[in-house]
Amino acid sequence: MKSHRILKNTAFASAILALFLVGCQQAEKAITSDVSIPVSVSEVKLKTIEQYVNTTGTVFPSKEATLTTEMDGFYHIKTNPATGKPYAIGDAVKEGATIIEIKDPDFENSIRIKSKKLDLEISKQELEKQTSLHEKGGATLRELKNAEINYINTNYDYESAILQLEDKYVKAPFAGVIVDMPYYTVGTKVKSGTEVVEVVNRNELYMEANLPEKFYSSIKKGMEVYVTNYSMPDDTLSGEITQVSPSIDPDGRTFKCFLRINNDQRLLLPGMFVKADLIVERHEDVIVIAKEIISGSNRKRSVFVSNKGYADQRFITTGLENLEEVEVVRGLSEGDQIIVKGFETLKNKSKIKIVE
Repeated sequence: MKSHRILKNTAFASAILALFLVGCQQAEKAITSDVSIPVSVSEVKLKTIEQYVNTTGTVFPSKEATLTTEMDGFYHIKTNPATGKPYAIGDAVKEGATIIEIKDPDFENSIRIKSKKLDLEISKQELEKQTSLHEKGGATLRELKNAEINYINTNYDYESAILQLEDKYVKAPFAGVIVDMPYYTVGTKVKSGTEVVEVVNRNELYMEANLPEKFYSSIKKGMEVYVTNYSMPDDTLSGEITQVSPSIDPDGRTFKCFLRINNDQRLLLPGMFVKADLIVERHEDVIVIAKEIISGSNRKRSVFVSNKGYADQRFITTGLENLEEVEVVRGLSEGDQIIVKGFETLKNKSKIKIVE
């Protein structure tokens, strides 16, 4: 009798426990079904995507010149009209500006520039006189031609003297900036061929790039290039491919190309290390999404789209892509509300709540 009562009580307790567990599961299911996962969305729009080949390298000025003296003499720095002070490193110079003058009184006297100028004036007057006389019959043709020859020779002598005097000046061959000026005390005698100033033009730079052989068919002369410096990641400069070598280096399996970079704002300095993106293909007015929101492998890639409070999983086919973005050629439509935050834990038909 006692045993029967124990069995009866045990069965009753088991039934109560089973009912309790079922109730808990139903409550948990009810709670779970009501939970909405917070997400952020972005409207799918058409835009442009570019595919590019990345490379790095050092930029150099397209124009640079190390200027030397053309004669022996005494060193003098000219005054910069823009600053009122002697030219110095960092000063901008105009094309033809005289930066250094080498003075040598003995040399200047030996040229006799003043007497040659006077000879030229006299020979010119004589030629004008003989021309007038010849027109009136007062001079022979020989006398006229002798006057012409004399004028030509004195003109040559004078121009030659001017060119000789020009040797005393060190002038900028193009507009640019002074990047180096070895120090010499003013009045110090220097020899011909002494390096006295270095000038570069920073407005246009160039870069030499060695690219892997596999990209050769994609790289063409005239292609657009984006250039950035690691210390200025928000500033992007434009450029183009100007030369492409028609041969492959057998050791490195690379080919050489040259890039011209527009540096009008002088954001880059010669010698800086930069990253260059060579644009090899561009698609406009296509659906483009961030690569980071895509789930799955290359063969089965998907994203989530908000649809009436639920997350719809969309499997997509992709086209062009770069480091940050991907073109979607199938699976999304313009205007779709694609989930860009909170998608990591989503499943198809998960309940969602859109937040900022």
